[in-house]
Amino acid sequence: MSYALIGGLLLNVGAFLTFKGKVYEAVLVYLFADVCWVIMAYERDDFYGMMSILLGVTFGLLAFLKMKSGKMNKNLNHEINDK
Repeated sequence: MSYALIGGLLLNVGAFLTFKGKVYEAVLVYLFADVCWVIMAYERDDFYGMMSILLGVTFGLLAFLKMKSGKMNKNLNHEINDK
């Protein structure tokens, strides 16, 4: 089984979790999928692809940490808080 296939399967799991409303779990699954794609890019000697994926993983991790700490709560519930 290739890392691309594992990453794709994890992407589907993450999408399903997002559909079910389990955003935190979905973000973690997406991050694991990104790790698979970094390994795949490394194996293919694709330096720019690997750096691009790592940049996306970094932003995803920062967003996850911001959501987990509750700093995004106001933005996520902006319409509810305005009423």
